[in-house]
Amino acid sequence: MPGDPDWPAPLDDLGVERPLALWVRGHAVHHGRAVALVGARAATSYGEHVAAEMAVGLAEAGTTVVSGGAYGIDAAAHRGALGVDGATTAVLAGGVDRLYPVGNTKLLEAVAATGAVVSEVPPGSVPSRNRFLARNRLIAALGAATVVVEAAWRSGALSTAARAAELSRPVGAVPGPVTSMVSAGCHRLMREQGAVCVTDAAEVLELTGAPGEHLTEDRPVQAGLLDDLDPTSRRVLDALPLRGSAPVANLARAAGLSPSEVRATLGHLELEGRALRRGSTWARARRPAG
Repeated sequence: MPGDPDWPAPLDDLGVERPLALWVRGHAVHHGRAVALVGARAATSYGEHVAAEMAVGLAEAGTTVVSGGAYGIDAAAHRGALGVDGATTAVLAGGVDRLYPVGNTKLLEAVAATGAVVSEVPPGSVPSRNRFLARNRLIAALGAATVVVEAAWRSGALSTAARAAELSRPVGAVPGPVTSMVSAGCHRLMREQGAVCVTDAAEVLELTGAPGEHLTEDRPVQAGLLDDLDPTSRRVLDALPLRGSAPVANLARAAGLSPSEVRATLGHLELEGRALRRGSTWARARRPAG
């Protein structure tokens, strides 16, 4: 109950909507940093893969993964955290003695064995639509941020995101194919409600930290054909035909340079393995050196 040592303080941010009590099956609810990962029940393999990978990264960073124990994205998030012996919490819409959905019984028992299965309704209570909607506010409050991995245009996961925004919690959304109906809700969050586009655990952690904390590093990008060249070399290399070869005069016209400038530059490009001499003509090397 509120005031107990094990009471999760983030729930106090709900104000008058704070639950009167929590029934807990397993260990105490987390007291450190937590992130809510939610999404569609009818998830795609892409969504489940992303949710599991995010949960793994968050758990390895010492962050508790909070979700609703449902099929699809919820289950993938719980499994990801459990797979690396991380902390995870499942918030149910029914009593903690009535693990729901039944098909996830073994998963929820595993969550209870190392983390916590919690509910605000007493044991014996049956899940209902209203209780699912009410449960979403608890998931949003327990997480320092809420991330929607996949969601249809109308989805319960969107209500969780809306409650998180009401609590001034950051909201992230994972992009998906524009043709996928289960990503339409995520795209809607980014377009209409300013959700942050996130693609991995590092970007989610950046949402939860103080300014300047958990900054992500730039991902390595393979050098392009024209990278690391001076402006003149770029113009000459760009003028070289993709197929076949061309004489210096043609290259000079295409590059807007004098023939002497082109000849000098072609020599340097040849030494770097970017250009090939073919008699009196020049061609672009297929595989630049280095």
